[in-house]
Amino acid sequence: MASVITAVDIHDVRFPTSLELHGSDAMNPDPDYSAAYVVLRTDGPQHEHGHGFCFTIGRGNEVCTAAIRAHAPLVVGRSVDSVVADLGGFARDLVRDSQLRWLGPEKGAVHMAAGAIVNAAFDLAGRAAGKPVWRLLADMEPERILGLVDWRYLTDALTPDEALGILHRARRGREQRIAHLLADGYPAYTTTPGWLGYTDERLAELSKQAVAEGFSQIKLKVGADLEEDARRLRVARDAVGPDIRIAVDANQRWDIADAITWTKALAPYEPYWIEEPTSPDDVLGHAAVRRAVAPVKVATGEHIHNRVVFKQFLQAGALDVLQLDACRVGGVAENVAILLLAAKFGVPVCPHAGGVGLCESVQHLAMFDYVSVSGSLDDRVIEYVDHLHEHFTDPARVRAGRYLAPTAPGMSTRMHDESLQHYRFPDGPVWAGR
Repeated sequence: MASVITAVDIHDVRFPTSLELHGSDAMNPDPDYSAAYVVLRTDGPQHEHGHGFCFTIGRGNEVCTAAIRAHAPLVVGRSVDSVVADLGGFARDLVRDSQLRWLGPEKGAVHMAAGAIVNAAFDLAGRAAGKPVWRLLADMEPERILGLVDWRYLTDALTPDEALGILHRARRGREQRIAHLLADGYPAYTTTPGWLGYTDERLAELSKQAVAEGFSQIKLKVGADLEEDARRLRVARDAVGPDIRIAVDANQRWDIADAITWTKALAPYEPYWIEEPTSPDDVLGHAAVRRAVAPVKVATGEHIHNRVVFKQFLQAGALDVLQLDACRVGGVAENVAILLLAAKFGVPVCPHAGGVGLCESVQHLAMFDYVSVSGSLDDRVIEYVDHLHEHFTDPARVRAGRYLAPTAPGMSTRMHDESLQHYRFPDGPVWAGR
């Protein structure tokens, strides 16, 4: 008898990272990295359950858990075989629900909740197939990959036939790229040294450590005070030397004129890119910044709502580096569409990670892109932050500045049961009495 999804278990899990200012930046000075965590429970053995989550930074996690709960009636009772056989159709069913869609459409907490469930379904599919999700995707025929995508609103920029051509061209050299990933991994950069709340001494120490560990790029948070940013960037440059790339991230802090002025003021220290220089909704603003601050690149994407807005950024020439996020849009299926758009426009994808579980999940998307979509590692790196990996049963592994390719089945998104219990909000042992 075929397995059935019997329940959608939901957990509000929060980690008190604000205590040591991990994750601090100009817009978010006191984040508590958190997950609205979902388990698609089946009537099969435990290893056949699917795991996913939304990432938040504390307050508001309860909104995402409520939004996941609102989707549960669309999921419970489905057979596992039907979900696995048509993951794109499953994703579209969630995103297109007529009543829930009204709260978006395709943006905000409701869309992120759908994405958490979709990612859990891909985790479930990987477990059922005995493959990590990057390999599950890479082993799909191009026509099946097309079926993952919701093509509404995209065909003025990318048609299914164009996408099919991209996928067929990437078949050449596919086996060699898989072997390369398994042997050498995927390039990473680290944000660990650059949190805004760290002292100059800690910044310098962690920057030197990053270089010693094999990273060729680090990232610093900026945007609160120009004089301090210039000093911190100088400290980092002195620590790592002239050959290491230093990206800077303003986390949406500036208006357009400020973004241009600030970035030009930091230019003597050779920032590689300026990330989220202004509102993530401002396509034309990003385009104006990009024109004004070149050769500093403009990177953005972690807060872009959906594939449609990514399409507009690409059409407007508003970014140099596309930073998709595994948990911001509608899950793996929508991120496949975004990867195909980036390939059409020739823009490198450098995924946003860090947080809790983002490194674990987004590595699968980047590795699939390398094997089956772009076929390239040129100017491509995945963000890495050395926090909270110990809470996952298949944690992200980085050695010599490179992500090692996951080999365990699923999407690397399953948390240890003890972590779910210990960091449960508001009554888990870590939070009780705070």
